[in-house]
Amino acid sequence: MTFGAPVVTKIRPHVKRPSTAHGIGTFDCHMMIAEPKKWVKDFQKAGCDLYCFHYEAAISSTAAENPADHSDSTTSPKEMIRYVHEQKMLAGIAIKPDTPVDVLWSILDNPNRDEVPDMVLVMTVHPGFGGQKFMASELPKVQALRQRYPNLNIEVDGGLSEGTIDQAAEAGANVIVAGSAVFGAKDPVDVIAKLRDAVEKRR
Repeated sequence: MTFGAPVVTKIRPHVKRPSTAHGIGTFDCHMMIAEPKKWVKDFQKAGCDLYCFHYEAAISSTAAENPADHSDSTTSPKEMIRYVHEQKMLAGIAIKPDTPVDVLWSILDNPNRDEVPDMVLVMTVHPGFGGQKFMASELPKVQALRQRYPNLNIEVDGGLSEGTIDQAAEAGANVIVAGSAVFGAKDPVDVIAKLRDAVEKRR
């Protein structure tokens, strides 16, 4: 875990909480971890607004609710979403490049809204480390999601920059994660503005 709950706790007082869902100041915590349920409460206490876990982890991980606990029961994506909502946070679900997008249909079409995610994250690199090359091969997943769910918040993460943002935005992504492109830029503010503009032009 690169940025744990203690880091979120330290930053939260310096950023005003959002006044609306997904608004300015939202702390979107992407949990690239094997046992996501164990950390929900810690991140809620730290000030997380949106807890995004991986589908791949949720289908096989322990249902234990604290880092030190163990449970013989396993969780599921729908159960995870409901649990995150019970902790008064928005829930996001991520899929990595090896996972087909259609695993999400039954989750997104669930009539029980407490078990439906507030956002879907499509990874455009393999999870693990920054600076990887953008995988345009993942954009059909974004297109399929946007076609089926016009109002869904669809996030992309991995290799996003001024050179790749137009492809992602055109496919239907409206939430952009950019690490190296922003923090490695001479003018991060300008890069952020250009990324945001590319999305806004296609709304």
